[in-house]
Amino acid sequence: MRLHKKPPLNIVLYEPQIPPNTGNIARLCAAATCHLILLGKLGFELTDKQLKRAGLDYWQFVSWEHFKDAEKFFEALAPEKLHFLSVHYQKPYTNITPKEGDYLFFGKETTGLPKQWMQRYPERCFTVPMWERKKCIVISEFPFGVKGNN
Repeated sequence: MRLHKKPPLNIVLYEPQIPPNTGNIARLCAAATCHLILLGKLGFELTDKQLKRAGLDYWQFVSWEHFKDAEKFFEALAPEKLHFLSVHYQKPYTNITPKEGDYLFFGKETTGLPKQWMQRYPERCFTVPMWERKKCIVISEFPFGVKGNN
């Protein structure tokens, strides 16, 4: 595991459940030099064969950590560094003006992010617009560098 000292963004996956999604996101983080944070209880083992396969040979280049205590991690962050992405808000993610080291939070595939976090900071909540909200966009397809500072 390698850790970037000053990643452009920290990508936080709250209790991810699907190994291939996490592996694909890890691959994007490696390519974009973002730091990946796996937060809370995972729906798979970190040694999961699918997780490794989805990350292909990129895991050696991924800056990542796993924090089991989601609340403790969340409480340690400065609110101005947080950006929550959820289908439950109207403000588009393109309104985010990320700064180096900010945190983009994505929720569990089945239930999303903890509601109390978003209720505490509604001004930090954004959505990825989707037609009719019939399907979920796999976050590994989400463009991290929408308004990058590069």
